[in-house]
Amino acid sequence: MTFQIPREEGLALRQKYLDAARRVVVKVGSALLTSQEGIDRTALANIAETVFALCESGREVILVSSGAVAAGKQRLGGMGQNIGLKEKQAAAAVGQSSLMRSYEDTFNRYDKKVAQILLTHSDFAKRDRYLNVRNTIFTLLSWNVLPVINENDTVSVQELRFGDNDTLGAMVTNLIEADIFVCLTDVDGLYSGNPATDPEAQLVCSVARVDKAVEKMAGNVVGALGTGGMRSKILAAKMASARGVCSFIGSGRTPGILQKLFAGEPVGSFFLPQEEKMQSRKHWIAYTLRPKGSIVLDDGACRAVVKNGKSLLPSGIVAVQGKFSIGDPVQCLDGKGKSIASGLVNYSSAAIAKIKGVQTSEIEKALGYKDSDEVIHRDNLVLL
Repeated sequence: MTFQIPREEGLALRQKYLDAARRVVVKVGSALLTSQEGIDRTALANIAETVFALCESGREVILVSSGAVAAGKQRLGGMGQNIGLKEKQAAAAVGQSSLMRSYEDTFNRYDKKVAQILLTHSDFAKRDRYLNVRNTIFTLLSWNVLPVINENDTVSVQELRFGDNDTLGAMVTNLIEADIFVCLTDVDGLYSGNPATDPEAQLVCSVARVDKAVEKMAGNVVGALGTGGMRSKILAAKMASARGVCSFIGSGRTPGILQKLFAGEPVGSFFLPQEEKMQSRKHWIAYTLRPKGSIVLDDGACRAVVKNGKSLLPSGIVAVQGKFSIGDPVQCLDGKGKSIASGLVNYSSAAIAKIKGVQTSEIEKALGYKDSDEVIHRDNLVLL
């Protein structure tokens, strides 16, 4: 398995990154924080102890916490798993206050103040809100206050949702340029198989890169109280890796898990960053923006974009899907429907439908105007 690194080599590499890490994002899942009785006070106490110790080591820590919906459901007497969006939003409204009160009470034992930040996807997609969130987090850190971030489930609608807090944690990691993304859950890490059914399944200590084999290994098992499962954690690690950030997945039930990690003990699964870091703008296009539509490319355009690093010209477009405006994000598909790139368009969907297949010199004749030679300029195009 080429994605794995020999154990000793992997431990040495992870220690190099951990020694240099000064800003840490720690994501805690609902499967870890909640039980059938609501907030799991023992688990929360373990999390608080290990997070506070990390703060005391001189590092800046940002906490991304799930649990509001699960806590609300339990406080309301249990609502089952198959409930609709409006019920989840109402449960989050009930549970979020309980969740933050629990954090305040627990961290008060360490004389550590906490602050609540609730976000939606649009807070990352819009530049002014993106910067406001970033500035708020940095101000809280300068005040020695622990930011506790969660999705604003009560107001989020489908197009504004992150999907899961693993994705939110990776996006926060990029937002504040953290050095490591830590995902604490109720399992020890990534296994080569399902440890519940496969007696030969082994914990994967270090991962060089997240490829299809790793994604397949993660499966898509979802816990009773969680939303993401292991697969979403792997994809979040992949997102962080693209920006040159390492990630860690481990059990939050292990006492002092963060101290053990930074002390070099072989706990959990560690994911190395990509050697070639994706530019911030291109990472934003690839991982933050949601495509408003699709453009289907012929074989020649696919080769030009993927192999030769060219911009997308109208001559290589065979179809347009969806409705979008100038500057909107779209995905580029090959003839088989596979997504090969994402980018920001220079023309609307209606305009592209008129110029698809034509040469650059014929754009003005087809439209009556010409804003650009390229439908998507290379600077605004990211290969997937």
